[in-house]
Parts: sequence; C-alpha cells; structure tokens
Amino acid sequence: MKDIIKTLTFFIFLVLLFGVFFGSSKNSVKNQKPKGTQETQSTQEAVKSIPPENSPQILEIETEKPETIEIPATIRAVYITSWSASRNDYINYLIDLAKNTEINAAVVDIKDWSGYIGYDTQVELAEKYGAESFRIKDIDSFVKKLHDEEIYVIGRIAVFQDPILARTRPEIAIHSQSRLPLSPLDPFRPIFTSLTPFSLWLDRLGLAWIDPMAKENWDYNIAIAKDAISHGFDEINFDYVRFPSDGDLKDMVFPIWDGKIEKHLVIKDFFKYLREQLPGVRLSVDLFGLTCSSADDLGVGQIIEDAFGYFDYISPMIYPSHYAPGFLGFENPAEYPYEVINYSTARALQRLSVFKETQESNAQIRPWLQDFNMGAIYDDSMVRNEIQAVLDATGKDFNGFMLWNPSNYYTEGALLPD
Repeated sequence: MKDIIKTLTFFIFLVLLFGVFFGSSKNSVKNQKPKGTQETQSTQEAVKSIPPENSPQILEIETEKPETIEIPATIRAVYITSWSASRNDYINYLIDLAKNTEINAAVVDIKDWSGYIGYDTQVELAEKYGAESFRIKDIDSFVKKLHDEEIYVIGRIAVFQDPILARTRPEIAIHSQSRLPLSPLDPFRPIFTSLTPFSLWLDRLGLAWIDPMAKENWDYNIAIAKDAISHGFDEINFDYVRFPSDGDLKDMVFPIWDGKIEKHLVIKDFFKYLREQLPGVRLSVDLFGLTCSSADDLGVGQIIEDAFGYFDYISPMIYPSHYAPGFLGFENPAEYPYEVINYSTARALQRLSVFKETQESNAQIRPWLQDFNMGAIYDDSMVRNEIQAVLDATGKDFNGFMLWNPSNYYTEGALLPD
C-alpha cells in the first residue's frame, strides 16, 4: 500500500512540474514579438501605458524625445512609401538625390491609404487590429540613417480612409445604406445596430472610410503619431482629413455624425484635438488644392482657415492635373503649372495673412507639387515652373515645397544643385 501511495505522489509531482514548465513556456511565446520585428530598449521605455480599448488610446512618452536634426530654413521634400523605405537601393537613391540637389527632406508613409502601418509600433491596438505590416524592419536605424545625411524626416498618416480599421471596428465606420438590413416596422429605414464589415460603404476605389466624428479613431491616430515621434520623426503630416469625395455619396450612413453639425466643424474639432494632444510637435496637414481659393468646404469639410490655428505647415495639394477645365480660364489647367500654382499659393498666403490679423497662428504655407505625368508631360521645365511659381508667390515667406510622384522617383533636372 505504501508503495502505491509513493507512486501516486510521485506521479502527481510530475504532473504539477510539467504544468508549470509548459505554462511558463506558453506565456513566453505569447509575449514574443512576431518574427521579423525588432524591439529596442528605447521604444520599450517610451511607452508608459496603453489604456483599455474604450479609453483614449494615447501614448505617454516618458523618455526624452530622440535626437532630431535642426529644422531646415526651407523644407524641400519628396514623398516615399514605406515599401520604398524598406529597400536599401532606394535609400541610396534618396541620399544621392539629397546630396546632389536642393532636396533636404522626405515624407515617409507611417500609415498609408490601406490602413497598414509600415513598421513595428508600440501601439497595442495596431497589433490587435492586424494593422502592422513590417516593411521597414528597423525604424530607428532608418530614421537615424536619414538624419546622418541631414535629411529631415516627416511621417505621413492617412486618417479617415482606413480599410483595416473599418473592417475590425465596423461600428465606427461609414456604411452603405443599401447594404444594411431594413427594419420590419419600417421597410425604408435601415437597422443601424447591424453594422458589420459586409455593409461597409466603399469609395470608387473600393476603399472603406471611418466616420470623421469617431473620437476613438482620433485617439488611434494620435497614438500612432506619438509612437512615431518616439522613433525620432521630425514632423507628423496628416492626410485624408476629410469626408469622402467620390463614390455613391448619397448611400453613406454615419454611425456617429448626425448630419446636423457642419462637416467643416467636425474636421476643425479634429484639428484642435490633434494640437491639444500633440503639444510641441511639428504638425502639417494636407488639404485639397482648391481650399486655397474656395470659400466653401468643397463638400468634404475642408476650409483652409480651420487649419491655420493648429498646424505649423499647411500643405495644399496643388496638382494642376486635378483642376477642372475652365479653372482660371484654362481648358487644360495641367498645361499651365506656373499659373495654377502661383495663383493658388498666393491666395492661400493672402488668406493666412488676413487670419493672422485677428487670430494667433504660427502656420506657414508649404504646398505639394506635381511631379508625375497627368494631363500633360511633366518634364524638367514643367516641374521647375511649379517650384518657381511658389517662390514668386511667397517671396520672403517661402517655406519650401513637397514633391509627389507615386513611383517615388523624381525629376532631378528640375531641382537646383545642392
């Protein structure tokens, strides 16, 4: 009998021992970062806490902000995707471009049109939503490499166009009225409690959007911005800060925005919130080019004056190919880059000057310019004419420009030598 008891006791001991071993192993695996990512001590220390999902998702930066370079007197930037930023050959191209021309800055996608973030972050919700795409393997080394070459690094965040977040959080996304189930009591009224990814509203490119009034999305993007600052980005650029502009707009259903508050006031509140949550951070915002001259909100909630009080740089996207026939009397505005950009930049500067007469603002105008063929061939002279148009329109108030080409390769002949 004693032998049996000893045997049972030994067996129970083994079971407990194996349970502790495998339990600790499971926890160890669970807490590991996904393969191909990197976590450094500096980023661990930068994150104080990430609140629960229903609380504002704001990163608290405890440690000192990583070293940034001195802000250039005039920022002359080019846009690059996170895919380009992941390639050594492209980084070498960018560095050579900066060494050989007047280019001294790069606008790098942090979160792009797809909703994916291009590197490993400390934003817990980004991991939960499956929004991290580890394209740039070591974001700290990437930023440092550009800084070592005296390249100013701007991080770009697409805000309200976010298919990833829309699919994972459909309750804060824009939906299609025609795809929602109808109430049995009112066959003409959709049931708004049945918001699923299957009823998402999509724009003409098939992309989903977030309700611009969803504060949880505001906090999510601010958390991403704070994480980027902890990695040494010199400036944060916000794009897609508007209501949708294309697709079946009459079919849109907003779970939060009631349609009564003016669209531009929703966007202005977001701008104000950004500045409150990101004090001391250099911020820029991308607006439609027509905001320079239009008095209304263009149907998307963008009025240029609404941004003047909250951003360091206002960046209207003055792409001549995007202007309708008849603008300034030109049948094809794309063929007249100097005239379109000079007029638009001058109007923006004029409106900023009037704003500063009565309200406080540190904003400066720094437009996006077209370096791609659409509506006309944009060769050396066409792109140079755009830059000259900004110089002539701003004079002593010239604060630079940013070039956009989706291929990320730029017309070097249009740029002055360094």
